[in-house]
Amino acid sequence: MNFNRIESENFEYQNFTLSKPPNTSYENCTFINCDFSNGDISGIEFIDCCFTSCNLSLVKLNKTGLKNIQFSDCKMLGLRFENCDSFLLEVNFDNCVLNLSSFYKLKIKKTRFINSSLQEVDFVETDLTDSTFKNCDLLKTVFERTNLEKVDFSTAFNFAFDPSLNRVKGARFSQTNLSGLLQHYQIKID
Repeated sequence: MNFNRIESENFEYQNFTLSKPPNTSYENCTFINCDFSNGDISGIEFIDCCFTSCNLSLVKLNKTGLKNIQFSDCKMLGLRFENCDSFLLEVNFDNCVLNLSSFYKLKIKKTRFINSSLQEVDFVETDLTDSTFKNCDLLKTVFERTNLEKVDFSTAFNFAFDPSLNRVKGARFSQTNLSGLLQHYQIKID
């Protein structure tokens, strides 16, 4: 598919809820305070772009290219990242709300989740090698058959998963959040 290309443009206060952005490639663009909620950005390619204070909740992501994308202060409820184009998929999140989203079976090594809410997120069979969950709320988030090698959970909270069902070699935890690894065993910690 041939794409038109939009480069180095800023989009502020745009409403994409009723009309899909042009089927194009956005490179080195910035989206600030834009509303994409319940919209459709399927088939669009984003390269080296930043989304700041945007609402992307329930956006359709079928074959969407997200290559080196930074999301900051964004509301992103219920997104199905596994529907994205997985080729060169690279996303990072700072102060975002990703509740009820899914990264099922994706390879997203070295992903940074910073100061974000990831409640009830699906990471089943995801490769998160060398990723970071800094000050993240992982309440009811599912890690199962997930590669968590060298993942930094040292400041994450509210997580609970069975280490025997995941690869955790070299993962980092703090003494204060180890109970999330033992909850499966129904051990009481005082």
